[in-house]
Amino acid sequence: MISFEMTDEQKQMQDVARKFTRNQIIPAAAELDEKAQMPVDIIKGAFEFGLWNLNLPEQYGGMGLDHLTEAILLEEIAYGCLGVCGAWAGNSLGLTPILLAGTDEQKQRWLCPFGEAPLFAAFCITEPNAGSDVSAVRTTARREKEEYILNGVKHFITHGGIAQMHVVFARTGEPNSGAKGLTAFLVPRDAPGLSVGKIENKMGDRASHISEIIFEDVHVPVRDRLGAEGQGFKISMQTLDRTRMCIGAAAVGVARRAYEEALEYSKQRVQFGKPLFKHQAIAFMLADMATEIEAARGLVWQAAWKMDQGDADPKLGAMAKLYAGDAAMKITVDALQIFGGYGYMKEYPMEKLMRDAKILQIYEGTQQVQRMVISARITS
Repeated sequence: MISFEMTDEQKQMQDVARKFTRNQIIPAAAELDEKAQMPVDIIKGAFEFGLWNLNLPEQYGGMGLDHLTEAILLEEIAYGCLGVCGAWAGNSLGLTPILLAGTDEQKQRWLCPFGEAPLFAAFCITEPNAGSDVSAVRTTARREKEEYILNGVKHFITHGGIAQMHVVFARTGEPNSGAKGLTAFLVPRDAPGLSVGKIENKMGDRASHISEIIFEDVHVPVRDRLGAEGQGFKISMQTLDRTRMCIGAAAVGVARRAYEEALEYSKQRVQFGKPLFKHQAIAFMLADMATEIEAARGLVWQAAWKMDQGDADPKLGAMAKLYAGDAAMKITVDALQIFGGYGYMKEYPMEKLMRDAKILQIYEGTQQVQRMVISARITS
């Protein structure tokens, strides 16, 4: 039987995450956004609270949470700041490939340090000419005896260059080998030849570290190849099938924050002799927001639940990311409209929420890519 009631443990963890967000994230969010600063102290605090590395199994020192609980917690963290939540989502994205395709030896060697300290992981696939089209990756990995030599440039990489573990997708096949020529590698931050290029100055999501990474004759031992040669595309797609749900959960958090801010403001702001929420035009906007949030959360939870049953459904993951991301964008725009001119000012959180929401329609596959994933499965 399907139930939408959280377990007692999930309620307790949600309460911990909600208090942590209220006490640690929300008071710092505006300054982190203004300075485009990584929330290092917040992450250290989250590690001490047991709110870090949500998808890392207990045997490696992580939380070992089921996917539904992970979605519940990510919603709370993104409610405080999407940029801060980007560190959580970035780690989930970076850790998932090795959880899927790593050998026992690789998992022990690479994952155990994440259970001992608040470290970062990075998923390195996007390039200047390979965004939605992953098969266009140009970074190369040339094998010489018992190692590969990586050369190329990645960009728009969360935790790029600061991560202790980079999962790098490079071409081991011929230049025109497309998706079949991609292979994944595990590369440490201190690998000679790895350097940080441009650090992106973003419209929103500014507390998240996004940068370019340059690989110049980076030597990677064969033992740090993830999976077999040519399996990189499969590993990357299986990863995104699982992590798009996380973006959906974060989108629900952003949308919920915008809605609650607008609802509270509509009760306080009086126009034409009565509070804003008593005007039907505003009341209907709020009703639509509340409905869209519930619908988005339902899709996210369904996608997470399916994964917990051992059946990661690419269609549901894409639907969750698509619907929740679009809902967050619409809701933040409408919520700012309820604030009127005040919503446009930085003393209120609305303009930041709207700036942050846009990236939810872009990263981990644009909304157009999500529609490609969905349509391919409903027509097959």
